[in-house]
Amino acid sequence: MEDQTSSPELFLFLASTVHDMKNSVSVVSGTLESLLAANPAASATPYPEMAQMLYQTKRLNDNLIQLLALYKRVGKPGYPFDVNPQMVGQLVEQVVAQERVLLASKGIALQTSFPPELIWCLDEDLIIGVLGHAINNAIRYTRDTIRLSLAQVGDMLEMRVEDNGGGFSPALLAAGAAAMDGGSGGVNFSTNSTGLGLYFASEVAKMHKHRERSGAIALENGGALGGGCFILRLP
Repeated sequence: MEDQTSSPELFLFLASTVHDMKNSVSVVSGTLESLLAANPAASATPYPEMAQMLYQTKRLNDNLIQLLALYKRVGKPGYPFDVNPQMVGQLVEQVVAQERVLLASKGIALQTSFPPELIWCLDEDLIIGVLGHAINNAIRYTRDTIRLSLAQVGDMLEMRVEDNGGGFSPALLAAGAAAMDGGSGGVNFSTNSTGLGLYFASEVAKMHKHRERSGAIALENGGALGGGCFILRLP
């Protein structure tokens, strides 16, 4: 009997459905961003509720984007991996623009640090997706500040998303290590979206290779702000 779960048509149907859902969620997210930007009075009664709606829609959109990217990686191995030289400063600008309204609606400051002249070879869309998800995740833990920093450390580009919250739990730190060590088999997807996010980030990191070296992710506590630190390293 044919295994229906491995049917290419089923994979294509699921991917198309996820794509349609992502487009719908993006419309809702864009509408909320416009409303919040046009009415920046945080004291207004519906403002906090709208800010929370925007946060939740961005989380959902993150998950859908990750599913599509993983489908292209796993379901369609021949899908082109678009690595090009990118100015680090322009990459940061895109991430900041993408997160600006949500952070402002939550009253969270975003600090940035990067060498504007630095150029690195990477898949721009995938890396923006990873960093955007890391910032959205940091919103859950931070008190009021998130820091996005990029720097060359040795022969690697190190990207850090840090917050000034209470830090990651031991379970989350272990999940970060499992994502790199065991791929999807080492990540627990049953608790929340963190498992998918870590798996997505680890896969994107591993896709970036240079001279037999691959990228990697890590979770730590401490850093510049004393809270949780998400780290993405690319060769």
